Amino acid sequence: MSVDFAIAPINMALKNTATVKNIATDNDGVGPGGVESSGIGFSDTLSGAATSFVDTLNKAEATSIAGLNGDAGAYEVASSVMEAERSLRMTIAVRDKIVAAYLEITRMQI
Repeated sequence: MSVDFAIAPINMALKNTATVKNIATDNDGVGPGGVESSGIGFSDTLSGAATSFVDTLNKAEATSIAGLNGDAGAYEVASSVMEAERSLRMTIAVRDKIVAAYLEITRMQI
């Protein structure tokens, strides 16, 4: 599975949440009732998680290559690969939840 396939639904969700955030705050950062938003939104959180995921995969790949070259021990390689696998499982779970939420929203009657 490629990284792009796992992250594509997250990118779509980020674009949609940015649009919803702009509509909900009237594009000026102030929400209903004159309450100013905190600045950290759902899209920022997902973007940070996706960036962290890619960084973890890159670190695992670099550690694996270092292990093949003899520059890293077996424990370091196994640890970084297991961390990358954990990140991948979490990202897939988040993607599945986003898709399920999107499908639930599309089934709502207006």
